Amino acid sequence: MYKIVNDFPNELMNAREGPFISLYQPTHRQSPENKQDIIRFKNLIKEMENSLEQKYPKKEITSIINIFNRISEDKDLWITALDGLGVLYAEGQAIIYKLARPVKELVVVSDSFHIKPLIRNFQSADRYHVLGLNREEFTLFEGNRYGFDEVEISTDIPRTIKEALGEEYISTYVKANRYGGAREQGNYHGHYGRKEGIEVDTKRFFKVVDRVVLDNYSKPTKLPLILIALSEYHTLFREISHNPYLLEEGIKTNYDALTVNKLKESVWKEIEPIYLKKTEDLVKKFETSRSQDQGSDDIVQVAKACAENRIDTVLLEADRIIPGKINLTTGSIEEGELSNPEFGDLLNNIAEIVIKNKGNVIILPKERMPSARGAAATYRY
Repeated sequence: MYKIVNDFPNELMNAREGPFISLYQPTHRQSPENKQDIIRFKNLIKEMENSLEQKYPKKEITSIINIFNRISEDKDLWITALDGLGVLYAEGQAIIYKLARPVKELVVVSDSFHIKPLIRNFQSADRYHVLGLNREEFTLFEGNRYGFDEVEISTDIPRTIKEALGEEYISTYVKANRYGGAREQGNYHGHYGRKEGIEVDTKRFFKVVDRVVLDNYSKPTKLPLILIALSEYHTLFREISHNPYLLEEGIKTNYDALTVNKLKESVWKEIEPIYLKKTEDLVKKFETSRSQDQGSDDIVQVAKACAENRIDTVLLEADRIIPGKINLTTGSIEEGELSNPEFGDLLNNIAEIVIKNKGNVIILPKERMPSARGAAATYRY
């Protein structure tokens, strides 16, 4: 009936039959703040029910409410909450996103999903990877400006030097003990001393880590990668790394020696200039296009261009809601109340259409937007 997911877009977004329900709320990682999260969720269920009653029969509403009530009773979900929660429902199924970014409370019952908060969560503008590395193991994190969380590494991917090198690593140390004794220098594979052997194995391990991170995480996401490791490991890792997304500076310390908050501050100092440069480039591109009549922040014109599949990139204000929808036949805007299942958020409608037309959608906070109108579009032609 419901499941926690991490992929966006998810296959549920291909659903054809309404109602399409989108629910968002801020959540908390710690007690006692998180004790109020379930109460707030139940209040949002009531709001959702009131909206459903405008269009759908009671039997169908009861079935939907039962699923959301089960979610409210899932203790494990609420205990392991992050900073935000997103729930999408359609055709008897619900998917749950645990978000590492705060979101505003919102329930939308419409003829499509409200996905603006998810676009912002999954877009790459302020996201990054952090590689915590020492000679024994590595840990990968993914984060944004609000913090980061550990990435779940597949069980078939080696995480430690022993897993990565297998018998080669084990035989090195067995031979050292056999031939040299526990307190002696020993010979590694017959020609390495202890120090040399450790360096060779470390370099081999770092090559495995570099390949794993590049192939499985950096290439698919194209996110910047920050290395956190002792200074000597920075030097060694950068000598062997082929990862073009690895940032030059990094943080030179033992990654598990700092508190989460301290790490977050240090990492964001590295990422913020990159984030600001990306947003500045997007804004400059829009302003240049607008000056050449190849872009607009007029909502009416943006809606028309959206219906005509002329939008290359659209910047949308993160927390702005404009009730209404686009008539795809005429390109005109139809106004309505957000509580009416026939309508939704116009800016979200723009995002959906542009994504379906293979355009780019970027969600920015109000202070980063080049316009006070909620949308800024650059045209294809």
